[in-house]
Amino acid sequence: MKKVFATLTVIAMLGFGSVAVMAQEAEAAAEAAQEEQVVEEAAPAVEAVAVEAPAEEAGGLVALHKTLKTKFIEGGAGFMAATLLCLVFGLALCIERIIYLSLSKTNTKALLANIEDALAKGGIDAALEVCRNTRGPVASIFYQGLSRYDEGIDVVEKTVASYGGVQLGLLEKNLSWISLFISIAPSLGFLGTIIGMIAAFDKIQQVGDISATVVAGGIKVALLTTLLGLIIAIILQLFYNYILSIIEGLVNEMEDSSISLLDIVVKYAEEHKKK
Repeated sequence: MKKVFATLTVIAMLGFGSVAVMAQEAEAAAEAAQEEQVVEEAAPAVEAVAVEAPAEEAGGLVALHKTLKTKFIEGGAGFMAATLLCLVFGLALCIERIIYLSLSKTNTKALLANIEDALAKGGIDAALEVCRNTRGPVASIFYQGLSRYDEGIDVVEKTVASYGGVQLGLLEKNLSWISLFISIAPSLGFLGTIIGMIAAFDKIQQVGDISATVVAGGIKVALLTTLLGLIIAIILQLFYNYILSIIEGLVNEMEDSSISLLDIVVKYAEEHKKK
């Protein structure tokens, strides 16, 4: 009887466990179905929001484009176009200078270490080869100085100083044109301002009466051209100052590394005399 009772108890427990598991599975399936239904109901709303957002952004861009186009025409196509050309040419020159200066940067510490090692192992010819295979104005200055080593240390020093001036001129190339466009852009804007005011006074003279409607057109042209010229001048001035900061850093690096090069050459000359 005890065995039968124990067997029945085990069977009952197994049955109860299976029922509990089936109930849990049923509850989980019901919850999953509810979640899927909620997700399906929310999906169209999310899609609608996602569709509306790009539509609003596109509408804003179109409205901005139309506004700029309208203001451009109202400001006078001739002066506005000429002022924009200053921005185009000025930015082109700024980008060219930034790319050139970025490529002119050199790891001077590594270059000096390579030159010193080349002098110790292969002499002046090996050092010249290192400079020849290195890009940048610093390597060019070193090459010119080391190529005059046979003429003495004083000649090397003068060559480094003079060729440093040449490289500085190359670094500052086209900066005068950028400053010219910085000056021309607001000047064109002010010229448009004067012409707009003249047009306003001409209308006043023709009508014979001062009213807001008569003067508004000329003043509007004056303000738009001046605004565009000042904005362009500010943009180009920011790029111009950034370029100047890069040049100042390169010049300081050139001067510091040139002094280190002369120290290395003097040390090599003393060791060479001892040998």
